[in-house]
Amino acid sequence: MTGPSSSLSTQGKSMSDAPLWTPSSPESTQLAAFMRGLGQERLDYQAFWRWSVDHPEKFWNAVWDFTGVIGEKGDVVLQDGDRMPGAKFFPKARLNYAENLLKRRDDVPAMIFRDEMARERTITFAELYAEVARWQKQLKDWGVRKGDRVAAFMPNMPETIIACLAVTSLGAIWSSASPDFGVQGLIDRFGQIEPKVLITVDGYFYNGKTLDCLQKVKEVAPQLRGLEHIIVVPFTQDVPDFSFLPNAVLCAGFAGASEVVFERVEFNHPLVIMFSSGTTGIPKCIVHGHGGTLLQHLKEHQLQTNAKSGDSIFYFTTCGWMMWNWLVSGLASGATLLLFDGSPFYPDGNVLWEFTSKHKAMLFGTSAKYIDALKVNGLNPGRDYDLSHLKVVSSTGSPLVHESFDFVYSHIKKDLHLASISGGTDIVSCFVLGNPISPVYRGEIQGPGLGMAVDVFDDEGKPIPAGAGSGELVCTKPFPCMPVMFWNDPDNVKYRAAYFERFDNIWCHGDWIERTRHNGLIIHGRSDATLNPGGVRIGTAEIYRQVEQIPDVVESIAVGQDWEGDVRIILFVKLKPGAQLDDVLAEKIKKQIKTGASPRHVPAKIIQITDIPRTKSGKITELAVRDVIHGRKIKNIEALANPEALELYKGLAQLIN
Repeated sequence: MTGPSSSLSTQGKSMSDAPLWTPSSPESTQLAAFMRGLGQERLDYQAFWRWSVDHPEKFWNAVWDFTGVIGEKGDVVLQDGDRMPGAKFFPKARLNYAENLLKRRDDVPAMIFRDEMARERTITFAELYAEVARWQKQLKDWGVRKGDRVAAFMPNMPETIIACLAVTSLGAIWSSASPDFGVQGLIDRFGQIEPKVLITVDGYFYNGKTLDCLQKVKEVAPQLRGLEHIIVVPFTQDVPDFSFLPNAVLCAGFAGASEVVFERVEFNHPLVIMFSSGTTGIPKCIVHGHGGTLLQHLKEHQLQTNAKSGDSIFYFTTCGWMMWNWLVSGLASGATLLLFDGSPFYPDGNVLWEFTSKHKAMLFGTSAKYIDALKVNGLNPGRDYDLSHLKVVSSTGSPLVHESFDFVYSHIKKDLHLASISGGTDIVSCFVLGNPISPVYRGEIQGPGLGMAVDVFDDEGKPIPAGAGSGELVCTKPFPCMPVMFWNDPDNVKYRAAYFERFDNIWCHGDWIERTRHNGLIIHGRSDATLNPGGVRIGTAEIYRQVEQIPDVVESIAVGQDWEGDVRIILFVKLKPGAQLDDVLAEKIKKQIKTGASPRHVPAKIIQITDIPRTKSGKITELAVRDVIHGRKIKNIEALANPEALELYKGLAQLIN
């Protein structure tokens, strides 16, 4: 944004004063117990959130104690708390992320895994510890030590978590990508961090197909400077041929070891390197630390989600998405992880519900688009499966529209905590999410996370009151899970440019957001993808919500086209098989947008398209489409799951008049 502009609010159109869900026994939650321990007897989430951001030392110290973090805390909670970046939480602490995830060592399942072939495996906490010990010994024998990088090209399977814990137990740095990444995408990511060891499967299953990984690794490995060893994990074959890979061994050949030796490190010692989507250039390497990641995930699991030891939690995710890291940390709360790898619609749309119902999931996590796909495909999990153990459905990846809230409560479960959440790779967690003591209102995220000083700013950097319009999502105070640094960014130039150029000493996240009169939040899309016709800021999610209520529309994507000194809205629609965009349907779409949102939301052009480009984590890419229709070069095509879709947007005759 370059200057002041108006914004449109959907306030009044989008909300009801009647909650969709109210917790039946909020006083029995872990959050309530935590609040009572701090002398907060009144279960008022908004008031307690305000206290948590006003007293960060007391709050985060209490989180450490309540969640039972293993390590030496030190006597300082926050140093330079007025600097962002620059603040340091627990600067004298020593701890290890893996040690906290491996504190349980009994015969209760730690992980239950299912793949597309319907093969299931269970690994107990005791078995998990033993496997981590075995992997750690091999890594130590190879000289992997504190600060070394280990990269994984793996599905969401037990060996990936075992390897992650073995790596991080040594103080080495973990990084992972899902097996659907192409050769250049892997080089763009792992090539920047120069791993000493690369871990890969032989292949993976997706949508009924068996896909190879070893040939990709053959091309990638020579491009990774400093690579010394490759570990191959059999998945699609019992004994894969990897003779063409240099210095490669099967994980099955690792020798046994009796115990894991944990290297306790500084609170901000690098734990994991994650990557931005890379749709606007080579991916940024975002480094997160042991302490911040652990503490934030413990807070979100136990206080915001009410996950407890013995619960089973599920998130549909790949190892290239930060929600995988979030799921893995559930081990620190003693939860059983339900792992699935493959297509969520193979052999049909019931596969995830069959798996999670069988293993009594307390939490079912997914993307907003998956919930929309359930609705489009006429599925009814609440009717077809026993969901008596299900307490929380969590949704992220894109805004959860109001109608999807309705679907969850009508077709999944009525007595359910629906937690729409949002944050990202940047903080490996959430800025805004659910809580188990407050009502859920239609279309709204319940509120900011505890300890996260979230606000909504206008273009001048002034807070926008509840109900007064949309603005930038910002965080005005430091928090423990801020990135430690960006890799290969010695002066923090890229780091500061990513979050702190917009407002001084304020984290600007890049989401276009609105605070409601319930103190809830509605995200209207990424602020760099907002539309600006006539100087009025419009979030793309506001348009998608209306368009995708039309039965013939499967999905849509809206971008702004520079036109005659202004910007006009172009809407691309993907229709159901057999449907055609004629004048009648186009008029129906426009009318729905006009009445459901506002006349300013109505697109200048509606164009039928057969595919919509998206990132590896499933997010549609408005910026890539916007660049294509303006004839600009896409800087990093490897970041897309379906880059061929961009060809559909080139040279369209409808866009020249």
